[in-house]
Amino acid sequence: MGMVKPYYEPNVHDTETLRAVAHPIRSRILGLLRYEGPATASQLGRRLDESSGSTSYHLRQLARYGFVEEDPDQPNRRDKRWRATHAVTSWRRADGSADPEWRQISDALGRRQLLKAVDQYQRWAASEERFDDRWESTGGFFDHMLALTPSQLAQLDRDLMEVFDRYRTQPPPAEPDEPVRHVAVYQQLLPFEEMPL
Repeated sequence: MGMVKPYYEPNVHDTETLRAVAHPIRSRILGLLRYEGPATASQLGRRLDESSGSTSYHLRQLARYGFVEEDPDQPNRRDKRWRATHAVTSWRRADGSADPEWRQISDALGRRQLLKAVDQYQRWAASEERFDDRWESTGGFFDHMLALTPSQLAQLDRDLMEVFDRYRTQPPPAEPDEPVRHVAVYQQLLPFEEMPL
């Protein structure tokens, strides 16, 4: 997917775009296109239990704001296939900090991501796959507490984004016969005054 722009380039710069991409169905459509690849409105409708008319409308809205585009490699032009144009949806909170609506939408999206992370953990904990030693002995949960300035935190964010981008585009070679799964990495870079207990 060579068209996907790097993680560390914000692609939302105004409240209208943030509001448009925050719609729950559009967020789910983007997730499917990013992780399962190009799809038609009908295919997305079946996956999301939505009508193809609904998914088609939301795809057009996402295209209007530059988050999806027609797939140039589609075999059949009659049933339009779409692909994502960005690896993630990203913005700098400070860009719209003077706008109360921007802050409200940004905070709501942050809460949605947190709930999604909790849901993914619960699904993993309930799955049989967690008992596969190849997965159980890797990954996990970590909390690294660092003392940083705002500029140092910004550099850490850029460094991590570059690592994620490299693993997305050029991961290291796999061992023979290893299973491949999507892996969720949730990043929380938040300052605090007292050590959370």
